[in-house]
Amino acid sequence: MENRDSVVSYINRTLDITAVEDYCPNGLQVAGKEEIRHIVSGVTASQRFLDAAIDAGADAVLVHHGYFWRGESPVLTGMKLARIKRLLDADLSLMAYHLPLDVHPELGNNAQLAKVLNLIVDQRISAGGTPGLFFVGHLAEPVSCEQFSANISNALDRPATVVGRHERLVKRVGWCTGGAQRLIGQAIDLGLDAYISGEISEQTAHAARESGVLYVAAGHHATERYGVQALGAQISSNLQVTHQFIDVDNPA
Repeated sequence: MENRDSVVSYINRTLDITAVEDYCPNGLQVAGKEEIRHIVSGVTASQRFLDAAIDAGADAVLVHHGYFWRGESPVLTGMKLARIKRLLDADLSLMAYHLPLDVHPELGNNAQLAKVLNLIVDQRISAGGTPGLFFVGHLAEPVSCEQFSANISNALDRPATVVGRHERLVKRVGWCTGGAQRLIGQAIDLGLDAYISGEISEQTAHAARESGVLYVAAGHHATERYGVQALGAQISSNLQVTHQFIDVDNPA
């Protein structure tokens, strides 16, 4: 068992949250009971996830997508009210980490996705004003576009949306998890063979087709399942708490 604030401080230091400017608060978003024995992690603090975490005996939940995003209404009504009421009624703490969990070189979503997809990391560069957000790497051996996209679909257990040339081999790859399809421009500027993110927009398809860079939209949720798992395991290894990951699937 650990004190809640000690757990939050440990995570804040581990992810170095002050080094990243974000558009939501990172850290403790809703304070629950002061002592934590069991942490349940997930991608998004949805109502379904909260219900599952409470059923699993969580004292705190750890997520990538929390609440209080910049530009949204500050009033507590509707869906937001229902979620926060569920937390308060259960005396459950909510800890959320967005960009700091994307960029971390070992525990982050991008770093963990590289392990899942067998991508060798060469460098991490700035994107959208966030240092280290865009990962660049390579495959141990070049593969066809068809094989490359099939490998991703198999590894993530969901069909990927693939746009772009199919006659070239893939060797050099860029990636940024979640909703970072706009960063395909950086992949094009770097002369990469392929770029991976989670979602696809109308203009993304045109950019891929006209630039010759293969684009793989592998799922926002699917590409961001791994950072919270790695972070939760790290917490459990270093503090006196247990950890459990609950995957509430999302087709997006």
